[in-house]
Order: sequence, then structure tokens, then C-alpha cells
Amino acid sequence: MKKVKYFYNTNTLRYEKLVTPLRVKLLRVFSFIAAVAVTGFLFMQIAYRYFPSTNEKKLLQENERIQDKFDLVQQEIQQMSKQLREIEKRDNEVYRSIFEASPIPDSARAKMMEKQQEERLIATLTDKELNTSIINQIKNLRNRLFAQSASFNSVENMVKNKEALLAATPAIQPVSNKDLNRLASGFGYRIDPVYKTTKFHAGLDFAAPQGSPVYATADGVVQLAGNTGNGYGNHVVINHGFSYETLYGHLVRVKVRSGQRVRRGEVIGWVGSTGKSTGPHLHYEVHKNGRDINPIYFFYNDLTPEQFDRLLKIAATGNQSFD
Repeated sequence: MKKVKYFYNTNTLRYEKLVTPLRVKLLRVFSFIAAVAVTGFLFMQIAYRYFPSTNEKKLLQENERIQDKFDLVQQEIQQMSKQLREIEKRDNEVYRSIFEASPIPDSARAKMMEKQQEERLIATLTDKELNTSIINQIKNLRNRLFAQSASFNSVENMVKNKEALLAATPAIQPVSNKDLNRLASGFGYRIDPVYKTTKFHAGLDFAAPQGSPVYATADGVVQLAGNTGNGYGNHVVINHGFSYETLYGHLVRVKVRSGQRVRRGEVIGWVGSTGKSTGPHLHYEVHKNGRDINPIYFFYNDLTPEQFDRLLKIAATGNQSFD
């Protein structure tokens, strides 16, 4: 049975039945519904947060695995980048400096990553942005590795060229001269033995007994071997490449032939006095880009610093040449 409420009306001085207005009833209903809705929403939030469904648990676990893999990939990329930076540094400061080659600028290797900025941004990136970030870092590493590989190929070619250059550079005396007493005339203006006038002497004269072996002073290919009537008598010209050429004159006999490849220290003939010569000796010249160069500066392989200094003084003596 529904309870009926009454209230005392001071105007009529009697009890009257309490009637609730429809507006108040509707307001109460709406408040109740709102309270229920808010409470239900809060319970749902708590439930979703602390009591995930089976499907959500699987998604959360999968997300954790992806995050772990991403962390591992990120660590690998950082380690690779660190190692690559060390290789690039060694390439610029060690390998290329050995061959006097210019360092490769960072802009030529690749557009460098702004690593610190990227690391700060990673925490706020979406999955799609994370994937893009990883792809960009891998592309950057790939570009830097490609550039580094090209650099090492360049250094390898430099090594080969350097070895070839060293082998092609005249570096020993053309005759045995351990006691340094066979250098008879130096490079420069000397008295001609025939005309007794001052004339430019384009090489060195080594006095040696006829038949003494004459050695190629560097690797190369024989360009000329024989007597062409130019005053050198029987002589040999060797093209060493890298613009180097050597001439060995007044030989009693030539051992090599034109087109033959010879190595440093190989016997190419024997000392004689053929051609315009006043006695058994070897006339030796070094040419670079077609110009005569003082051969005295190319004896660094078989002389000590003291011996080289002594030979310089002997070669500087103004005297009469043998040819």
C-alpha cells in the first residue's frame, strides 16, 4: 500500500496532502539515470584497465613482444652506427692519410642522422611512425655502408697504385758501388771530355771495369735496347710508368730486348765504352715527364743516410765527365 504524506499548511491551519510536481519527479529520475551511467562508466573503465578481456590480453602481450623486438632492433642499429662511425673515422684519419688522400666529407657518405633528436622523439611516435623511423635509420646505414665500401675500394686501389708506384720509382744504384768510389761525374754542367767545353751533363757517370753488371733500378718495360748512333753507344731505355724513364749508356753488351719486362735489380747489360766515351763507365739518367732529373736523389733503397750524404758531396764536385 502506497504511503501518503501530509504537511501542515500554516495558511489554512490544517494538514494537507503532499503532492510532488511532475518537474521534480522528472529531475529526480534524470539524476538517478545520470548517476547510474557515470557509475557504470567508471566501473567499465576500471574493468577494462585492470581486468582486460582474453583478446585484449593477447593484444597486450603481442604489443609487448613487438616493443621488445623494437628495442633490440634499436640497440642493434645504435651498435652498428657506432661501429660504422669508428670505421669512418679510421678511414679518414688513418687509411686515407697514409696515401695523402683527402678525407671523405660526411655529406658524401650519407645525410647524417640527427640521432639525439630521434631518440627523444621515439617515445612519442605511433606504430606507423616507429616503422618509418626504423626504415629511415636502416636506409641511412645502408647508404653509409655503401659509401664506406666505395671508400675502401678507393683505398685498395691506392694501395695497389702505391705499390706499383714504389716498384716503378728508380731507387737503387745501377752498378755495385758499396764503397761509393765509382761515382766519377755528377749531374749538371761539366767539362766535355772531347770538346773541353762546359756542357750540361744529364746524368751520372759510374766508373767500373768493363763487363761489370748493370742493374735495372726499378720495374718497367724495355723501350729501347741497342745502338742508335746518338752517342750513347749500346744503351737501354726502360719505361717504368708513372712518367718515369731511365737510360743506361755505353754498355759493352746489352742483355735485354725491346718490349721485355724487367724488375728492379735485374741485370740488363754490362759496363763498356761504346759510343762517345773516353773509358769504361756507365752513363745513367733518370727522366720524369720527359725532363732530366738528378739521379742522385733516387738511391734511397741501398744507402744509409751517411752514405747518401757522402755520395751527394761526391756528385756535387765539378769535374770532367766521361762522355
